Amino acid sequence: MPRRKVTLAYMSNKSERKISFNKRKKGLIKKASELCTLCAVDGCAIIYSPFESQPEVWPSLEETASVLSRYNSLPEIEQTRYMTNLESFTKQRLEKVKKDLQRLQIENKRKEVKCFMYKCMAGIKNPEEFDMTNADVMRSVMEETTTALNSRMRELNIVDPNDPATSVSQNLH
Repeated sequence: MPRRKVTLAYMSNKSERKISFNKRKKGLIKKASELCTLCAVDGCAIIYSPFESQPEVWPSLEETASVLSRYNSLPEIEQTRYMTNLESFTKQRLEKVKKDLQRLQIENKRKEVKCFMYKCMAGIKNPEEFDMTNADVMRSVMEETTTALNSRMRELNIVDPNDPATSVSQNLH
């Protein structure tokens, strides 16, 4: 039987909240144990609860103190190297999205220019309608297309690689 989707919100019913807490606490400790065993790393868990007077410590108080003292003895730069907060996470995510947007805008511009070029070749568009601000993109697209055509023609043995007169780029000039 599949689990139902859990809404992440505060549970107002105290007994349900305590049952859920205990189940999830056991799962968290099990995951920490598996992580330490499978990856051969030191780890610990300290869980404070409104249902118990003392925090639960895993694996033991001595081992937890040892792990924490090793962590605290590291320089602050090492301690915080992989930590993130919501602000830095959001900034990193925003930068990634901006880079993706720029990449997609460039790709879209290339596709628009390529489509315009093909429409001109088919006689659908007039080359005089071309926006010269995209001249560099058009040059790049034309070079890419002629290179692809030359290579395809060589594959089909239509062009003699030693004869520049039969090359597509020479015929365009």
